[in-house]
Amino acid sequence: MGATSWLLLLYSLPTRQKTERVAVWRRLKRIGAVQIKTSTYLLPDNPPQYEHFQWLTQQIRDFGGDATLVRAQEIEGLSNEKLIALFNRARDEEYGAIKKALQGFLVRGKKVDPETKAAELERLTRQFRDVREIDFFQSPRGQDVQMLLRRAEGSPKKTLPRLDTKNYVDRTWLTRPRPEIDRVGSAWLIRRFIDPRGKFVFAAAVPSNRESIPFDMVDVEFSHHGDYCTFETLTRRFGIEDKVLKKIAEMIHDADLEDAKFQRPECIGIDRVLKGWAKEGVTDDEILRRGFDCFDALYSFLQRR
Repeated sequence: MGATSWLLLLYSLPTRQKTERVAVWRRLKRIGAVQIKTSTYLLPDNPPQYEHFQWLTQQIRDFGGDATLVRAQEIEGLSNEKLIALFNRARDEEYGAIKKALQGFLVRGKKVDPETKAAELERLTRQFRDVREIDFFQSPRGQDVQMLLRRAEGSPKKTLPRLDTKNYVDRTWLTRPRPEIDRVGSAWLIRRFIDPRGKFVFAAAVPSNRESIPFDMVDVEFSHHGDYCTFETLTRRFGIEDKVLKKIAEMIHDADLEDAKFQRPECIGIDRVLKGWAKEGVTDDEILRRGFDCFDALYSFLQRR
């Protein structure tokens, strides 16, 4: 979703009104507003967000403060891309806290009694939905957490049929923007072992026409299944038997799911480099290209061991 205009709330409250200040801050946080300057907060210009700011403007005035609500097509010095990045960064932090809690939940596993486990999972699911509601620009981190939730819910590991690579040549493959270790590794696997002339495109959600083959997205065929990451799912679905790939699959699993299942930390460094390129503004296509070089080198190194 790309906003064509923005809502800015500019307000001030008497310094002595600490309780009221905290109440306003909590409300701003709950509705997903981001701060761009002292006492200046931003939301995309949509009817629900406009209503939130209208309500908050009135509340600030009732507290004895001043509040002004402004519509703006653009904000000097801040492009739409930078503004969207501010929202995604805020949501990433919130998703990150849920992800950490989910990983702890999965590690404890069967040690927790069913009633406590169900209550904790319900609480984490509620927290996820609350963040999802204010995730106006579909932060890629949201789908990571959603896939982890699916795993926590105990989706059974299905025995999926083997597929023939001959039916998957010259295809377009779709995944989420800002690719990280599992998406880049899976794309490399596809290009190297499944579809050598495959093309890759990026979108936050799977389009309805389904002309492309989605991977590492929520509720698609080539994604996380049980405790398999997408790379592992692809190797199994296409019956790729390769000792080096098995090692790489274990490395990607540990870097992506952070559960230390295989005690293989090698790809954690690659994942951090990929994330670093994304933060530098490197394009998705270029991240894939550079990532492919990393995996080509890793594969060659492991072949010689």
